[in-house]
Amino acid sequence: MHGTRTLVTGGAGFLGSHLCERLLEAGHEILCADNFYTGQRGNVEHLIGHKRFELMRHDVTFPLYVEVDQIYSLACPASPIHYQRDPVQTTKTSVHAASTCSASPSA
Repeated sequence: MHGTRTLVTGGAGFLGSHLCERLLEAGHEILCADNFYTGQRGNVEHLIGHKRFELMRHDVTFPLYVEVDQIYSLACPASPIHYQRDPVQTTKTSVHAASTCSASPSA
């Protein structure tokens, strides 16, 4: 879907960063949101400066108001070490992200 504006939450994580790469290759405009709790800027460092890639530090437990065509919600600690460290935050990330993210077609 060439020209599609896509939000990838958790976009600086292992899976999210690879998804951002593939979507860029497919012609998407990417808004990558990550709070860097488990994701790493280094995972997307090579994408910074790409004309269709934007990186935003954001915690999905707080609302994010952006206009996008689609959302890939990957924001959640994915390893037992990380989610056992703060199970309440992990639950908030899973629940709030799913309930506060909705795609509104961009103009």
